[in-house]
Amino acid sequence: MSPPGFTGGTLDRADRLRNDPAALAAALSDRRARLLVLGPGYEPQVTPEGRLAWTSLADADPDAELVLLGLEDDRPRFAQVTNEPGGSPFRSPRLLGSLGEMRPGEAATYAQARAVLDWHARHRFCANCGSPSVVVRAGWVRRCGSCAAEHFPRTDPVVIMIAEHGGRALLGRQASWPAGRFSALAGFVEPGESVEEAVAREIHEEAGVRVRGVRYVASQPWPFPSQLMIACVAVADDDALTLDHNEIAEAIWVNRDEVRAVLAGGQGPFLPPPPYAIAHTLLSEWAGEG
Repeated sequence: MSPPGFTGGTLDRADRLRNDPAALAAALSDRRARLLVLGPGYEPQVTPEGRLAWTSLADADPDAELVLLGLEDDRPRFAQVTNEPGGSPFRSPRLLGSLGEMRPGEAATYAQARAVLDWHARHRFCANCGSPSVVVRAGWVRRCGSCAAEHFPRTDPVVIMIAEHGGRALLGRQASWPAGRFSALAGFVEPGESVEEAVAREIHEEAGVRVRGVRYVASQPWPFPSQLMIACVAVADDDALTLDHNEIAEAIWVNRDEVRAVLAGGQGPFLPPPPYAIAHTLLSEWAGEG
């Protein structure tokens, strides 16, 4: 199986430096330290070689807070905190183009940076008392200046799954997607719920299909804004559909030959998800089993 998009990171995240003020100060003063170049909406700047663009820390806003992303060959790498939440990648053709140009390891670094920066933008105030919070521990914690509560970057687990029946896979389409674009069903894991239970619940809620035999395939960080996609396959008891049109506009059953053709760039009954999305990985893995 090919690695899902946004995985394969090469940075040493250097957790040991986050609680060491002297070591962090040394990293900030290191002449080799670099700052990740990001445009509006956290759009990355990508070189023709598929690498992220970096600049000197001297180009950072002197009043801005910094996040230590990690070390690359012992050279510190930072990103600058802003107050700007990121938007959906599917509303930015430029960002979608950049995602397709990045090397796998570069995309992982970008995902790390975008997720933590977006978290800072959305969590500038303490969830405990509502007072402003500040960046501590090299950007991986926010501490309230009033009640001293500490808040850590969050990642929301999301199940994304295929229900299979009779050699066919169930795919759905949201109303906001381009015409013909279908993908695996997905939904957030709710509190007090296992991954297997979330898969079964979401498929039944969205498509009216009961499933069993849930098996894990792969996972992927999805930094829009900060999710962990957990890809699974489940066996459906039947293929009768009852759609929740608040969740999905259409659903179809497709066989492996159709999926293989579409993923290879040929004609078929649907447009596939982009290669960097784990739905693409999930479909590829399922289609290769037959």
